[in-house]
This record gives sequence, C-alpha cells and structure tokens, in this order.
Amino acid sequence: MNRFDLSITRGKSLMTDTAVHHRTLSLDGVNIFYREAGSPDAPALLLPHGYPCSSYEFRNLMPRLADRYHVLAPDFPGSGYTDTPDDFSYDFDGFAEFLQCFADARGIRTFAIYLHDFGSQIGLRLAIRAPGRITSLIIQNGDIYEDVLGPKYDGIKAYWDDPTPERRAAFFDVVTEEGFKDEFLSDVRPELAARIPPDLWKLHWSLMTEKRRHIAVDVIAGLDENRGWFPRYQAYLREHQPPTLIVWGPQDGYMPEASARAYLRDLPRAELHLLDGGHWLLETNLEEVVPLMRDFLERNHGPGGSRC
Repeated sequence: MNRFDLSITRGKSLMTDTAVHHRTLSLDGVNIFYREAGSPDAPALLLPHGYPCSSYEFRNLMPRLADRYHVLAPDFPGSGYTDTPDDFSYDFDGFAEFLQCFADARGIRTFAIYLHDFGSQIGLRLAIRAPGRITSLIIQNGDIYEDVLGPKYDGIKAYWDDPTPERRAAFFDVVTEEGFKDEFLSDVRPELAARIPPDLWKLHWSLMTEKRRHIAVDVIAGLDENRGWFPRYQAYLREHQPPTLIVWGPQDGYMPEASARAYLRDLPRAELHLLDGGHWLLETNLEEVVPLMRDFLERNHGPGGSRC
C-alpha cells in the first residue's frame, strides 16, 4: 500500500462534538473501516487494535478524549469491518505499512499512539520507520521483552522451539469462538470478568471467515519472526526516549506485571501505573485509564506539551 487512492465517506469536514463517527476510506481500492472522534485540528491520537479484536475495543475510550484530541482507530485488513484483500502482506511489516498509509491518508503528520497487544509491535515498527512522527506513547499490555513473557506463551514457545506442521496446526484450535472467549476473559478475577461483554467474542467470531482464520494462524506463527524484532523495539525506545505512559493490567497470562516493569529498562522516565485489571483494561478499568491518559496527554501531546 505504498500508493493509495483516497476516498472518504463522511459528513461534516470539521467535528466539534465528541461522538464517535464510523467511516470508510479506500486505500488502493481496499475498503478500510475506521472510527473517528474529535476535531481534525486537534492533536492526533492513533489507536491500533490487538488480537482478536478490532477498533471496537476503543469505542468507549474515544468519546472520553475527543473534546481535546483527534482520535482515530482503524480496523486492520482482515479484521473487523475492513476488507480482506488477497494481495496484502498479513504480517507485522504489512500492518505497520498499512498504519502509515492510513495516517497519511487522513493527513496526520504527528501523533501519539496507543500500544496494546500486537498493536504494540505494529506501532513500534511504524515508530522505527518514522520516529519524528511520534509525539508520545501510551503502552497497555504490549509485550516486547522475551524473558518476562507469561505462562500462556508456553504453547507458542513450543512452536518456536520445534516449528512442526503439527504444532502449527494446533493454533487452529485457539482460533475458535471458545478461543476468542478465553482471550477476552483472560485471567482476570470473576468480578472483573463480569464487566467484559460477550459482544467482544461473539462479534469478532461472527466476522471470522475461513480465510481470516488462516490469516490469524499465520500471524500467530509469525510471532517467532516478530520476536527477532524485540531488540530493535527496545533500541528505538532507548535511543528516542519518547514520553511514555504505561497503564497495565497484571492479571494477564501473556503479559504479567514483570512485562510492564521491563519497559523501565529502556524508558527509566516512563510513568508506570499497575491497575487492578487484566489484558483488556478499557473494558474493566476505563474510569481509571481515562484520567491517567488525559493528564499525560495534556502534558506531552496538547497545548504546551512536547510536540515533534
């Protein structure tokens, strides 16, 4: 997607309310669905989603920030309501290039970026490509330190150690509706799990086709190649020292508390907040996350804050 033919379906060109608007955009003939809130003249915040989700994960966060920020959340190709083209590279480089093209298409030159789940590695690849575009980072349960991966990574690590066709085929067992449910409920306590709506796994499983299922398995298998990028992500953080807020749910079998604290090795000035939640904090701890983000962005991405 180095070239793109831009067409946007929208109403007013300038928004003054905080409502989330649901839009489509064409990149090289591929229909991209995205959510947008806030004025295009405001500082931009880009929200790449994680697996097995879509921009739906940001539906509640976006209106809470849209009075001060231009907030955008696209569905990646092969996810949510975006097309699943045959000629797209469904790997971390392909997703990072897509994210860059999306930002270009929307005329966003500089932006803060929310790094969550596999969106963290995609966002960091974009940051490595164009470090001058990143004003600040919000990191939430995104893993880039191999030595502190949680126990739920054991099955994936077994594939890394012995990448047989049989081990790869086993990934299809988790790309199921029950597997999606387990991903969303994760390891949070029952009272927190009750805050996570079944819409998350019901919606996203309903959008899963056989083609998308194979893509998901390819992405999971591709985590081994992505692991090789971990030192590069860390080097970017050490070199550029972007202002960083870390909000983390330690009740996470993939990315426990140690995964959050590991960022301080390379970002010693980062602001770290461990909340009483798990992988999907925006479902269980939104009322805590929002004021932390607003305070951080006001100091680092708003009027008077540091801008690139």
